[in-house]
Amino acid sequence: MAATNFKTENNTFRKLIGNGLTYSIPRFQRDYSWTDDEWEDLWLDLQGTLQLGGEPAHYMGYLVLQSADDKSFDVIDGQQRLTTVSIIVLAVLKNLQRLVDSGNDAGANKRRMEQIRQTYIGYLDPVTLVARAKLSLNRNNNSYYQDYLVPLGHLPQRGFRASEHLLRKAFEWFDRRVAEYLKKSTGNEGMRLAQLVENLSDKLFFTVITVTDELNAYKVFETLNARGVRLSATDLLKNYLFSVLDRNGYGESHDHELRNLEDRWEAMVGRLGAESFPDFLRIHWNSRRNFARQAELFKTIRGQVKSREAVFHLLREMEQDLDAYLALSSPESSDWAPEAKQYAATLKTFNVRQPYPLLLAARRSFDAPDFSGLLRACVVISMRFNVICSYSTAEQERTYNAVAEKIAKGEIPNLGAALGAMQSIYPTDKAFRAAFAEKVIRTTQSRNNRVVRYILCALEKQLSGADYNFSSDSFNIEHILPQNPDTGWETFTDEETDAMAYRLGNMTLMQTGANKDAGNAPYSSKRAAYAQSTFGVTRQLAAEHAEWTPERVASRQNWMAAQATAIWRIAQLG
Repeated sequence: MAATNFKTENNTFRKLIGNGLTYSIPRFQRDYSWTDDEWEDLWLDLQGTLQLGGEPAHYMGYLVLQSADDKSFDVIDGQQRLTTVSIIVLAVLKNLQRLVDSGNDAGANKRRMEQIRQTYIGYLDPVTLVARAKLSLNRNNNSYYQDYLVPLGHLPQRGFRASEHLLRKAFEWFDRRVAEYLKKSTGNEGMRLAQLVENLSDKLFFTVITVTDELNAYKVFETLNARGVRLSATDLLKNYLFSVLDRNGYGESHDHELRNLEDRWEAMVGRLGAESFPDFLRIHWNSRRNFARQAELFKTIRGQVKSREAVFHLLREMEQDLDAYLALSSPESSDWAPEAKQYAATLKTFNVRQPYPLLLAARRSFDAPDFSGLLRACVVISMRFNVICSYSTAEQERTYNAVAEKIAKGEIPNLGAALGAMQSIYPTDKAFRAAFAEKVIRTTQSRNNRVVRYILCALEKQLSGADYNFSSDSFNIEHILPQNPDTGWETFTDEETDAMAYRLGNMTLMQTGANKDAGNAPYSSKRAAYAQSTFGVTRQLAAEHAEWTPERVASRQNWMAAQATAIWRIAQLG
């Protein structure tokens, strides 16, 4: 990003809004949504800066703005905070208005009102009383803000949107808090109210990031999200799509299209959750078109979606893929066939999402048996490539997307053709067996624990035919060499204990109570319990290993590797 298109600085609220600049929340940005939880937090933080010996300032976080002239700004992120702070100023003005109306130092307090209003809220036309505000809200909230809150008049309660009621409630909430603040201190009331605004404007500060267009704004979102700051790239894309409609239409049909887009958009986001939407969008896009990385996605969409027709075409395609994405992300609540749900749940256990674009494409095009077969193939490849071999996923992801694109174009019509195109990401039996024979998986991590349970249950089914649910609470993973061994394990050095405790060959299954009883006892003591186990893999362990040494761990893991190679295998790929 060129330096001239991106500026970052720390600004107080006074510097932000007290210098003749104006701020607009884009028409289609989300509505006001803060409630008393957020109001309480902000008020307490503000009070913490006002107390004697209190905090010198309160950090309000990132504010992302877009401007072409450095005079008027669109608020890309931070509108909830900026709106709420403005409402606090209006609440102070309301308390000053009461002093004026009661004749309490009326002349001075009226001048204070005029100065605070012009500095922080905006110019109020003395004839029409129409506000020329420094802050304009979105299309759903601006009328209520300008017509009722800014003039400090009567606040009607009937016939308004939920977000407009929140604006009113926010104003009333802070109005009460300001009045309570005034009662708790002594001195000239008008001066104390003015000082409250002065303190607020000087002690609340933001990190302000200013960009020149939507593309740079999206890059800011990507950068901040990578640093753990949660922002809504969803809202940014929504604003762009609405802007395409806004500049390409007019009249009643135009308004109908905007309402239609908003209703359908909110329905999708409601089902997905705003945080999941960017992931869904990338997977959806890559299931139909050339591969695009997350960092390139907004630029790619902006380059291809430029007309009303393109906006609604994108919307229809997203709606078509929504159910399949949700079934992959939350298989337990999907209506897929049991076998397909099980495969999807296994991918979720592995935390492997690279095949998702491929699976969306196949869900649209393949019949049920071929789709289920492809799901199984993705589980097998994920087991070999991701879980055991731990190869880099960059090329794998591109391969999945290339196959997805060919399915979308009709060039790959069935499972057989898809498998042939995936040969390059299917580790050979030799490579898989070798990696499995040396694999270490630390079960102290919950996801790893579930993966090991899955592997051991699959080995049990291969050996005895018994099919256990790996998520069951009725059994646990037994570490034969304990994770923290006591006496009786002198055959293992400290270095060997660290290296062997989490080897797959050192793990087996035991019923929950038996696992607890075995504890850290020596192998000679635990072997009898293993021999009585309900699990075939554990009984076999006792039968074939009279002692437990580093060599025995390696031997058993080699046996497991041979079984795994037969279990997780795609015959067509060799």
